[in-house]
Amino acid sequence: MPFAETFRIPKHRRHVPAARQNVRKTLADWGLTGELADDVVVSANELVTNAVRHCRVTLAQVEVRLSVQGTVLVLEVSDPDRDATPRLDAPGLDEEGGRGLALLVQLADAWGYTKQPYSKRVWARFALTQGSRAPTCAEAHGHA
Repeated sequence: MPFAETFRIPKHRRHVPAARQNVRKTLADWGLTGELADDVVVSANELVTNAVRHCRVTLAQVEVRLSVQGTVLVLEVSDPDRDATPRLDAPGLDEEGGRGLALLVQLADAWGYTKQPYSKRVWARFALTQGSRAPTCAEAHGHA
């Protein structure tokens, strides 16, 4: 059975730091730190920011899910705007935004999105390297 943690934040940019902190805490609780944790936290920040910025559903919530599936850590960010699908753009040098997915491409081993009946889920996969490991059952449930 994979280890998993799911939480939701209101769709507002002031809640993005809380999502980032929650991801970092979950990874630390599972014993995942270092470069892998940094990559996942930055990726979560970008995906949550995109969901907050582009979701056109009023009073929506953004769901963040982390799971360990074998030797892979999966990050998923869902929002209820199934039609606002992510696009990898090439922003101009003077543009402030538009680089989040390009950064995700550099950090994750794979990424994509799926449309659900009433939402969309953007996901990223990160290989657990020898320097990182899957959490034990006690670590995953905060009993270590």
